[in-house]
Amino acid sequence: MVIIDVRRFDALIFDLDGVITQTASIHARAWKRLFDDLLSRQAAQTGAAFVPFDLENDYRRYVDGKPRIAGVTSFLAARRIMLPIGAPEDQADRETIYGLASRKDHYFTELVRQEGVRVSASASSLLREARIRGMRTAVASSSHHCAELLDTAGLTSLFDTRVDGIDLDQLGLPGKPAPDMFLEAARRLNAVPQRTAVFEDAVVGIQAARAGDFGLVIGVGSTARVPGLLEHGADAVVADLGEIHLEKYPDHPWGGLVIGVGPSKRDASD
Repeated sequence: MVIIDVRRFDALIFDLDGVITQTASIHARAWKRLFDDLLSRQAAQTGAAFVPFDLENDYRRYVDGKPRIAGVTSFLAARRIMLPIGAPEDQADRETIYGLASRKDHYFTELVRQEGVRVSASASSLLREARIRGMRTAVASSSHHCAELLDTAGLTSLFDTRVDGIDLDQLGLPGKPAPDMFLEAARRLNAVPQRTAVFEDAVVGIQAARAGDFGLVIGVGSTARVPGLLEHGADAVVADLGEIHLEKYPDHPWGGLVIGVGPSKRDASD
């Protein structure tokens, strides 16, 4: 359990995929379809062995939480595949970095249309509790589908503002692990980063929140992912947002973060 003292924190910023919505796995499968097709064609042309995109390691290492172009570029560099950058208007049939990003979006949209958007009940409950307590809320996601996913899930009204992949393009902001996306969300909320908690499931997102000097950085992930999230700067890691409690808590030396049960860097009993 993690208790956040509402007297010391005014705002909460959430990543979307894997934190609010259960769409991270859909993104991963869309990336796999994209890259496996490319890698199989590359193998056929060169005679090299086909080494498929790994849904866990490759996804987390190269594309998770990053803007689309950064994700494509990062993975291709790791496999030593050279493609032209192309242009933002490139369609999905173009063999350019922008074309591949467009193709991945097509696959993602197709999967969402087939499977829908799942939202954990605990995420909705936490957002509603935050609103009741007068805390400001934002979503900060590199996804270009953020607005439509929130609308489909019926969550739009629970956020005061949104910063997404479209904003990154329009404002020319660098994506995670740079802190700019979270700082822009805090600016729109009129919130001081030191009085704002960030919730993230990706390592690059944890790094971004830490680089932005936010007051609390909470990782969201399975037991297997706890060490990596803590190592890269999370103050605590929860498996589900139902473990987060917003309360008025007696004075505490660690800025309002109190750990009852669950992995963290800081424990109230130390």
